[in-house]
Amino acid sequence: MGTSHLSSPLASFKTQPLQKPSMLGMQRAPQVPSSTQWATFEETRQLHAHIIRTQFHHHPYPFLLGKSLYAQYNFIITSYTKNNSPEDAINVYLHMRSTGTPLDEFIIPSILKACAESQAGDQGTEVHGFVTKVGLGWDVFVQNSLMQMYSECRMVDSMRKVFDKMPERDVVSWGTLIGGYNSNRCFGEAADIIKEMHDAGVKPSEVTMINMINLFAGFGDPKIAKSMHGFVIKNQNGELHLSTNTALIDMYAKCGSLCPARRLFDELPERSIVSWTAMIAGYIHSGSLEEGIKLFQDMQNENVHPNEVTMLSMATECGNAAVLDFGKCLHAYMIKTGFNMSVVLVTALLDMYAKCGDIYSARFLFDRMSYKDVMCWTAMISGYARAGDLNRAYNLFVQMQNAKIKPNQVTLASMLSLCANGGALDIGKWVHACIDKHGLKGDMILTTALLDMYSKCGDLDKAEQVFAGAPDRDICMWNAMMSAFAMHGQGKNALKLFHQMERAGVRPNDITFIALLHACSHAGLLADGHQVFKRMIHEFALRPKVEHYGCMVDLLGRAGLLDKAYNLIERMPCRPNVVIWGTLLAACKLHGNTHLGELAAKSLIELEPDNCGYHVLLSNMYAAANRWGDVAEVRKKLKDQGIKKEPGFSSIEVNNSVHQFVMGDHSHPQAKKIQEMLAEMNKKLKSAGYIANTSVVLLNIDEEEKEIALANHSEKLAIAFGLISTTSNTPMRIVKNLRVCDDCHSATKLISKIYGRVIVVRDRNRFHHFKDGSCSCGDFW
Repeated sequence: MGTSHLSSPLASFKTQPLQKPSMLGMQRAPQVPSSTQWATFEETRQLHAHIIRTQFHHHPYPFLLGKSLYAQYNFIITSYTKNNSPEDAINVYLHMRSTGTPLDEFIIPSILKACAESQAGDQGTEVHGFVTKVGLGWDVFVQNSLMQMYSECRMVDSMRKVFDKMPERDVVSWGTLIGGYNSNRCFGEAADIIKEMHDAGVKPSEVTMINMINLFAGFGDPKIAKSMHGFVIKNQNGELHLSTNTALIDMYAKCGSLCPARRLFDELPERSIVSWTAMIAGYIHSGSLEEGIKLFQDMQNENVHPNEVTMLSMATECGNAAVLDFGKCLHAYMIKTGFNMSVVLVTALLDMYAKCGDIYSARFLFDRMSYKDVMCWTAMISGYARAGDLNRAYNLFVQMQNAKIKPNQVTLASMLSLCANGGALDIGKWVHACIDKHGLKGDMILTTALLDMYSKCGDLDKAEQVFAGAPDRDICMWNAMMSAFAMHGQGKNALKLFHQMERAGVRPNDITFIALLHACSHAGLLADGHQVFKRMIHEFALRPKVEHYGCMVDLLGRAGLLDKAYNLIERMPCRPNVVIWGTLLAACKLHGNTHLGELAAKSLIELEPDNCGYHVLLSNMYAAANRWGDVAEVRKKLKDQGIKKEPGFSSIEVNNSVHQFVMGDHSHPQAKKIQEMLAEMNKKLKSAGYIANTSVVLLNIDEEEKEIALANHSEKLAIAFGLISTTSNTPMRIVKNLRVCDDCHSATKLISKIYGRVIVVRDRNRFHHFKDGSCSCGDFW
């Protein structure tokens, strides 16, 4: 908004002298612009400065100026928020508090909106305490605003507490709670509230109804979609609004029910651009690309031109469905028609390319953007995170910091996820510092991501510290901490935490029991595992999924109860998958039961005939039983069918950089020093009595060549690099994409003793903490 034009809402104000009002209050405050005309950021700052300079808040006759003062403060707070400066809006509130300026029920919602916009949950909680103290906490408008703030700050439990304590609720209260649960992906809780609302005889508003439809769209269940449609018809008087019909079309499409979605679309007396967008996006979502393209053409033939929202929606769906060809067509259409390529739209295209695996095109768009906002940086970083390219993501994140762009929750969560997957503890610690620096310490999603990052990077103590320091915990955070204990083999601690969660009144879900059963399995807690499984079914009425049965098979297999494990598989109501049979095969190899092992291997090869890993397990089992003819047969089958082993790699983080190795790798800049350390390691291992387990090598080569191959496994290369690059008092943390082989496991135990080092290895199954010649897994993994 130009400052020289009379149309500017503060133009008249700027021509007035900034004078302190007389003691009689005869000088009036500058006229506040209409609430429909919002000031620019600079104009807002000028009005704010005027109030501070003239000391309106110290006026001895506030009853003469109070109304104008409230209006000015409310306008400033709202304008700051609308100009993406919610932190400044919060500072205005703090200034009002410090100067004793009264606040009323009209200004509080604006302050809460600013807290929500800046994800300042702690500050929002402080405002909540203040309004309760001064007696404004019972106003339904204020309470609805509190719920909305807590929802946007991901503080779901606090949102629910506000709702439960409300002496009076309107339809907006119910709608806010349902929408809050929906946006935080608490679908079960949202569904329960809808039932409560219905039982209470509250008729949903159109906005609430649309929130409900959007909720059930997330379930992806055609039967639920049909039931919801019936509920909408029953609770709406007369014809459905266009927006409600459009939401129904979107729901059906997301549930894969394209026929009823198209029927609703065709029956619309009038179609808005939103209706067209919903139907086209539905086709893309379901993979019906030809129908989507045809409808896109029909829309143009009916002289309905796509707007930015249409393009955003379709580009987003192309990314989510990984439909690159349609996405490229959209991009070409925009270029051909001279479509206005806003930052938001280019970011959506960038994100689409990244999600479809075309990271080169995504970066091409990114580098050519003249202006990049936080969403653009986040999309590119998330693209690298999705591609597993930690170093490029890290470098871009550093550039973002240098450009003074404040990262948002998604940026930081993407970085933490990437650090967790790559085992990059030092980079993860730096991201943690960024979270604290930008005032996002209380964010529940980021706290959970931090916990997950520390645990997956092998620092369980730090993960526990993050959990203990969390001001608020949802079920996801409890589950993450239990999963951390499970990964590290600390079953007793996982069970202890579960009992603590029960005392806190948090109801477990199916993921909770997967974590608990994993914990019992990895720690060999047979009786506790059985008890947990029974409680899940009988006490919490949760139906076990294939993942739960997999944990039970693992638990029984570890204990050597292979017949019971097989009987459980036979009785399962769901079809056993590769995880179930793979778990049984590993247990059969450990305990030498070749008969059941062959049954498991047969089922595995039927399900995934090209998976080399199962052939390796079968071969190792035969080798342990001295059935060398069968070992040779497995090797021949692999060769004849051209089945290749999944490439294994191991990575280690040193000085904020992740170094990755593959078997026999000589590409590292320090390859010569690494080979020298490998030779030293092998010499010391043999002196300690180590004998290479050549049975794990399926190549048709002689024994000496097999020993050389084993010595050059990727995890041994990573360990060698760690020994020459890190100090003796720091743990080495290594991430391997496959299961650690028997030989490397035995060798690493000895290396930890020979060199006096703690070596933490995360493989496909779990964590291995090697120290003083032993491993935390108890040689079962």
